[in-house]
Amino acid sequence: MKNCLSVLVPLYNEQAFIGELLSRVLAAPLPNGLDREIIVVDDCSTDGSADIVANMAGRHPEIQLVRQPKNLGKGAAVRRAIELARGEYSIVQDADLEYDPRDWSRLLRPLLEGRADAVFGSRFATSEERRVLYFWHSQANWMLTLACNLISDLNLTDMETCYKAVRTSLLKSIPLSSDRFGFEPELTIKLAKRRARIYEVPISYSGRTYDQGKKIGLIDAFDALFTIIRHGMSSHVYKDHGQQILHTMSLAGRFNHWMTDTIQPFVGARVLEFGAGMGNLTRILCPTRNLYVASDINNEHLARLSNRLGHYPHLEVHTGNLARPDQFELYRDRVDTTVCLNVLEHIEDDLNGLATMRQVLAPGGRAIVLVPEGKNIYGSLDRVLGHYRRYSAQELTDKMRHSGFEVEKMLLFNRISRPGWFVTARILKKETISPTQLKVFDRLVWMWRRIDRFLPWAPTSLIAVGTKV
Repeated sequence: MKNCLSVLVPLYNEQAFIGELLSRVLAAPLPNGLDREIIVVDDCSTDGSADIVANMAGRHPEIQLVRQPKNLGKGAAVRRAIELARGEYSIVQDADLEYDPRDWSRLLRPLLEGRADAVFGSRFATSEERRVLYFWHSQANWMLTLACNLISDLNLTDMETCYKAVRTSLLKSIPLSSDRFGFEPELTIKLAKRRARIYEVPISYSGRTYDQGKKIGLIDAFDALFTIIRHGMSSHVYKDHGQQILHTMSLAGRFNHWMTDTIQPFVGARVLEFGAGMGNLTRILCPTRNLYVASDINNEHLARLSNRLGHYPHLEVHTGNLARPDQFELYRDRVDTTVCLNVLEHIEDDLNGLATMRQVLAPGGRAIVLVPEGKNIYGSLDRVLGHYRRYSAQELTDKMRHSGFEVEKMLLFNRISRPGWFVTARILKKETISPTQLKVFDRLVWMWRRIDRFLPWAPTSLIAVGTKV
């Protein structure tokens, strides 16, 4: 829901505090026009906590109570709440009274202004007030924050804070697995690997003593450290398999340069890139153009691209579906080059996609189209990536001519990876690409570039360059 904040409340045995907490959550001021929904996930409390929430939910329809089938931990409860969240933004709110909902406005400001993807509330940055408590507890927080910063290349002051406000669509796209307090470092590391724009703001903090019910302890500190190491070594940052493959490919910088160098001679000064994704090619092609339009159907991809490249004044970011020419009417006859690499095969009616390219091109403009080659190697990876087809050179030529292009060049690209693709997708039927294998492949691109044209088998990809007639 637009203009709505989802408040995610993990609950376990907080009978003394949950009623007052929910009253504060309901009363907390929000920026003008922003509504709230409150999702309380009870983690099998053994006191009367859930009953108190159920009673308040009967009087306040914005409160939703969800009961876990068994006690699984804070991370599992937050994951369940994320699944149910419908707001444009989400914030985690512990069920005790340590964190003050009156700080929300400060946390939400960078999100609402479009400057941030996630905002952390820091208990250790300068704030109006915080309760002075355990020295060793604060040192453990500092050490865990330092470890997380080293792994994620951030400079946070408080990674373990409960207060994390995140765009909900981004939050829902991240695979989270930690059941207990490891949720905090896992989310932080994966936000960093997704290149999210993270801000910190100071918050007030009224910490509890262990006599007052504080639950986190030494075991949780070691668990958090293990979580930092484990997720620091992992590149799994997308729930969707296809998007995860695209993310893995984004790490292959040398291969992306090889692909870009191959098409560079045909690229003009005013470019529209279809399916720009996370900006793997945009970052190479964009700097030397007069106009560069990066388009994609996926807003999360474009958000990541904008984070990386938004400082270029000649870059425009556009949400649109290649199969829908009407969504690109704004750019009719405005560009001299369209770049469409590994996108056309995702369009069921690919002639519509070619029509969109022709529509935005000025007379005499060029369409550069890269597609996968070879129907006989179509397999599991193609299905995961959402490919409707793989092409032959003749099929691609015929379709481009039918759409009003004169094909001036047909390049056979990347023969070297075809045997590996065949084994992975057709024989082993895998649905992911190994990051380790891709790193090895990428390190040897200098050699593949030299020998590729001499290999005696068909390529993995075709690159067609067509002129609008």
